[in-house]
Amino acid sequence: MKIIASIIIVLLLLSGGTLWFLAGSSLNGYIKGQIETVGSKVTEQAVTVKTVDIKIASGAGSILGINLANPKTYNQPNAFALEEVTLDINLESLASSPIIIDAIIIKSPQAFVQFTQTGGSNIKDILDAIKRNTPEAEAIATETNTGEEPKIKVSKIILAGTALTLDLSAFGNKAHSATLPDITLSNVGGETGLPASQLGAEIVKQALSQIWQQAKTTQKKKLTDSAKEKLKEKLKEKAKKKLTDLFG
Repeated sequence: MKIIASIIIVLLLLSGGTLWFLAGSSLNGYIKGQIETVGSKVTEQAVTVKTVDIKIASGAGSILGINLANPKTYNQPNAFALEEVTLDINLESLASSPIIIDAIIIKSPQAFVQFTQTGGSNIKDILDAIKRNTPEAEAIATETNTGEEPKIKVSKIILAGTALTLDLSAFGNKAHSATLPDITLSNVGGETGLPASQLGAEIVKQALSQIWQQAKTTQKKKLTDSAKEKLKEKLKEKAKKKLTDLFG
């Protein structure tokens, strides 16, 4: 029973809530395909996955090489790249509601944030797409009350050491690199959980929202530092010219 339940929960979590009873190598291929299909639909950008490796007996697994493409109007090919995602499913919760995922660890994520002169960015465009393509809280509650879909909550999600590339060329600046502090999301889905088909989109939305906020903070600091440096250089040149005029 635990093995069958584990298959169901992993599929629900990663493939947008479609319930399939699969076994063997076909499981990993199916999940890979569903992540790419559902992810591309929700974000309106291509989502690709390199490898899925689900360890059914232990209710755990990993997903390698997830890439979220940038909208075509931006320079970088990807907006977000995940080297490895690991899941730790609470097997004791499989017979209850909500089902609990103890932890999702996202290792070595890379975020490529390009700002526009109007203050927008590629990340903001993707977040807007996710909002367009996912139902509001009221609709989710209605679907949950009328359907059979299980609810899932995630106790903790960690984005460990996100490598941020921040492109400020729209402001006459340049691209900057930084490593963000670990980002921890807690109690995703709330106490009652979210329908499995909505959980993936909520995770992506919260993760990108955190990166977007940190990117805006980094943007402000970089542009402020740049302005101070330009002012400093301008004052130096002005002082040098004045000394030249005085002493020849």
